Amino acid sequence: MTETFTAVLREHVGPAPWHFLALPPELADDVRERGAGARTGFGSVRVTARVGSTSWQTSLFPDAKTRSYLLPVKKPVRTAEGLRAGDRVRVELTVDVTAAGR
Repeated sequence: MTETFTAVLREHVGPAPWHFLALPPELADDVRERGAGARTGFGSVRVTARVGSTSWQTSLFPDAKTRSYLLPVKKPVRTAEGLRAGDRVRVELTVDVTAAGR
Protein backbone atom coordinates (compact mmCIF):
# COMPACT_ATOMS: atom_id res chain seq x y z
CA MET A 1 0.00 0.00 0.00
CA THR A 2 1.59 3.27 -1.15
CA GLU A 3 -0.16 6.62 -0.77
CA THR A 4 0.77 10.29 -1.11
CA PHE A 5 -0.51 13.04 1.17
CA THR A 6 0.28 16.59 2.26
CA ALA A 7 0.16 17.71 5.90
CA VAL A 8 1.48 20.48 8.14
CA LEU A 9 4.64 19.64 10.08
CA ARG A 10 3.92 20.04 13.79
CA GLU A 11 6.32 20.22 16.72
CA HIS A 12 5.39 18.48 19.94
CA VAL A 13 6.89 20.48 22.79
CA GLY A 14 7.93 18.46 25.80
CA PRO A 15 10.88 16.88 27.55
CA ALA A 16 11.83 15.19 24.26
CA PRO A 17 10.46 17.45 21.50
CA TRP A 18 9.73 15.81 18.17
CA HIS A 19 8.12 16.71 14.87
CA PHE A 20 5.31 14.83 13.21
CA LEU A 21 2.79 14.84 10.37
CA ALA A 22 -0.80 13.73 11.02
CA LEU A 23 -2.32 11.53 8.35
CA PRO A 24 -5.52 12.85 6.77
CA PRO A 25 -8.61 11.03 8.15
CA GLU A 26 -9.33 9.06 4.96
CA LEU A 27 -5.73 7.80 4.76
CA ALA A 28 -5.76 6.91 8.47
CA ASP A 29 -8.90 4.84 7.82
CA ASP A 30 -7.16 3.04 4.92
CA VAL A 31 -4.10 2.31 7.07
CA ARG A 32 -6.32 1.06 9.88
CA GLU A 33 -8.21 -1.28 7.50
CA ARG A 34 -5.62 -2.40 4.97
CA GLY A 35 -2.62 -2.23 7.28
CA ALA A 36 -4.22 -4.28 10.06
CA GLY A 37 -1.87 -7.19 9.43
CA ALA A 38 1.17 -4.92 9.63
CA ARG A 39 0.51 -3.59 13.15
CA THR A 40 3.20 -4.05 15.76
CA GLY A 41 3.40 -3.06 19.44
CA PHE A 42 1.13 -0.27 20.69
CA GLY A 43 -0.80 -0.38 17.41
CA SER A 44 2.06 1.15 15.46
CA VAL A 45 2.42 0.37 11.75
CA ARG A 46 5.82 0.01 10.07
CA VAL A 47 6.25 2.24 7.00
CA THR A 48 8.75 3.68 4.59
CA ALA A 49 8.30 7.42 4.09
CA ARG A 50 9.74 9.71 1.43
CA VAL A 51 9.89 13.51 1.49
CA GLY A 52 11.64 15.04 -1.50
CA SER A 53 14.75 12.93 -2.11
CA THR A 54 14.94 11.63 1.46
CA SER A 55 13.42 8.31 2.52
CA TRP A 56 13.44 6.58 5.88
CA GLN A 57 11.87 3.65 7.70
CA THR A 58 9.81 4.36 10.79
CA SER A 59 6.44 3.60 12.32
CA LEU A 60 3.11 5.38 12.30
CA PHE A 61 1.76 5.78 15.81
CA PRO A 62 -1.96 5.85 16.58
CA ASP A 63 -3.22 9.14 18.01
CA ALA A 64 -6.33 8.60 20.14
CA LYS A 65 -7.05 12.33 20.29
CA THR A 66 -7.49 12.71 16.52
CA ARG A 67 -8.25 9.03 15.71
CA SER A 68 -5.50 9.24 13.12
CA TYR A 69 -1.86 8.21 12.89
CA LEU A 70 1.23 10.34 13.42
CA LEU A 71 4.32 10.08 11.23
CA PRO A 72 7.47 11.15 13.11
CA VAL A 73 9.90 13.21 11.01
CA LYS A 74 13.38 12.94 12.47
CA LYS A 75 15.91 15.75 12.48
CA PRO A 76 18.16 14.37 9.68
CA VAL A 77 15.12 14.34 7.36
CA ARG A 78 14.07 17.86 8.36
CA THR A 79 17.63 19.11 7.86
CA ALA A 80 18.12 17.38 4.50
CA GLU A 81 14.82 18.74 3.15
CA GLY A 82 14.96 22.17 4.85
CA LEU A 83 11.74 21.58 6.80
CA ARG A 84 10.45 23.60 9.76
CA ALA A 85 7.39 23.40 11.96
CA GLY A 86 4.43 24.92 10.11
CA ASP A 87 5.62 23.82 6.64
CA ARG A 88 3.22 21.93 4.39
CA VAL A 89 4.98 18.69 3.51
CA ARG A 90 4.20 16.23 0.71
CA VAL A 91 4.89 12.62 1.72
CA GLU A 92 4.93 9.31 -0.11
CA LEU A 93 4.10 6.59 2.39
CA THR A 94 4.41 2.81 1.93
CA VAL A 95 3.00 0.48 4.58
CA ASP A 96 5.25 -2.51 5.25
CA VAL A 97 2.70 -5.31 5.27
CA THR A 98 5.42 -7.88 6.04
CA ALA A 99 6.37 -6.24 9.37
CA ALA A 100 3.75 -7.95 11.52
CA GLY A 101 5.12 -10.38 14.04
CA ARG A 102 8.69 -9.15 13.89
